[in-house]
Amino acid sequence: MKPTLLLRDVTLRDGQQSLFATRMKQSQIERVLPLYKEAGFYAIEVWGGAVPDSIMRFLNEDPWERLEKIKQEIGTISHLTALSRGRNLFGYNPYPEEVIEGFNRNAVQSGISIMRIFDALNDTSNIKSTIRYVKENGGMADCVVCYTVDPKFTRKERVTAYFKGKPLPKAIFTNDYFLKMALELEAMGADMITLKDMAGLVPPGRVGQIIRSFKQQLKIPVDFHTHCTPGFGLASSLAAIINGVDIVDTAILNFAGGPAAPAFELIQLFCTKLGIDTGINTDAIVKINKILKDIRLEMADIDSYKIPIDFDITTDKLPPEIDRLFDDAITYAKKDNEHKLLEACGMIENYFNFPEPDEKVKFAEVPGGMYTNMLSQLKQVKQEDLLPRVLEVIPTVRLAAGCPPLVTPTSQIVGAQAVNCVIDEKNGKPFYSNNSNQFVNLVKGSYGKTPIPVDPDFREKIAGTRDEIPFNTDHYEKQPNPFFPKYGENIRLASTEKEELLLELFPTVANKFLQDRIELRYGPKLEEEEARKQQAYDAEVQKYSSLSDQEKQDRLIDGLYHWA
Repeated sequence: MKPTLLLRDVTLRDGQQSLFATRMKQSQIERVLPLYKEAGFYAIEVWGGAVPDSIMRFLNEDPWERLEKIKQEIGTISHLTALSRGRNLFGYNPYPEEVIEGFNRNAVQSGISIMRIFDALNDTSNIKSTIRYVKENGGMADCVVCYTVDPKFTRKERVTAYFKGKPLPKAIFTNDYFLKMALELEAMGADMITLKDMAGLVPPGRVGQIIRSFKQQLKIPVDFHTHCTPGFGLASSLAAIINGVDIVDTAILNFAGGPAAPAFELIQLFCTKLGIDTGINTDAIVKINKILKDIRLEMADIDSYKIPIDFDITTDKLPPEIDRLFDDAITYAKKDNEHKLLEACGMIENYFNFPEPDEKVKFAEVPGGMYTNMLSQLKQVKQEDLLPRVLEVIPTVRLAAGCPPLVTPTSQIVGAQAVNCVIDEKNGKPFYSNNSNQFVNLVKGSYGKTPIPVDPDFREKIAGTRDEIPFNTDHYEKQPNPFFPKYGENIRLASTEKEELLLELFPTVANKFLQDRIELRYGPKLEEEEARKQQAYDAEVQKYSSLSDQEKQDRLIDGLYHWA
């Protein structure tokens, strides 16, 4: 019996989010859905992440309607999956249980069967209640172990810290750290575990070690998710497969590579050579990929990456030297020869015309989005030349804040604070003279427990307290949901629970979206009513004008035509 590998397609959520800022319209998605029914993916990621915010903000589309329409088309052929941030859901602050419960219940009822749940601090307590709500409503809990790397310090920095009596930690995010978290999540009721590498920083050798330990210790399926930003993605996915991973995340060719996930077609070619059955209908994939290219060209104004070559996996033959690279890569993966494996996979991706590895991100060991956000922040104050110093400062800022993983939103919080510190330094001020509210809350403990404790002296300096203070949802205030009496006695901004959830999770964006929807829904009716009243008024005026003076007087006396 052939070995099998399940594939989760992330084209319609993570793929378009990574490459095209989540700008796919519903009409574009609907063009490929019939073919996805034929493709046979184990799961299709279609929702969560930036989708709900972006499609309201830029496309004026309803997130719930998008999910429900996809579910209506796909049915039970593939699991539909979404990404959420545990207790924080989509925001920067924790939400009360009623919001978390309502969101997950409605998400499952609207079509999500696998909810991928992560926490930016890898704090399992922030994931616990979401697991319960997803499973209570018939969904599966896909719990995430966020991969991240230790801060990089120079030998000089370590020696200096040692003699100051505060030695720097040697290793925080070890293989045992990730395994321990995975076991905790399994004990909490996780149905599967994903090793999620948002920044694409996990090299193939490390992937092999982590996946092997997961498969030895866990009783539930293991998924691997990565990106290709610094050039590890394809090689690391192959290493995960060689080491027995159950599920791998891929995107279809025209929505893959660069900051997105590895291409399905390349993973399928590896699996074919390895004798692994993915169960995918490649004829359907070829058709989807052609439509995706058309859609990509339609989004050319927001596409800054190279388009892959045209490749039909069902008929096209690779040049012998490229085909041989696939064989070589498999050999190197089995021998744990990381250097040669990366070299072979890099040549494969180059042949397919995927973007070159981002060396800046690879060297800095920070997510691509964090890097570009910091650069943008510096450009706004015309101080881009400070970026190298910012990269030097990140490990210090991160360590002071409890060494949070560099994933959304903690990567942005740490990056923005590092920029603040360097600008303070240039202006002759000490570090932490200017602190964002998010950084203060991170240090205070509002987001949860950090991987290592924050120094009480530092917490007191930044947040005014030596003790960790968790976020207290007792003080949470729901977003206003006003009435619009001009449209009707009971017309409110959010008229359903789903609309109320949008308002809670995306206050500013949903407020405008829902107001526009009300205007579109009731505005024409109001205009029709006003026009009808005007016509009636004009008719009465004309009728009044035709009366004799005595008749006009009689009607005024009778209380008629009070407007005359």
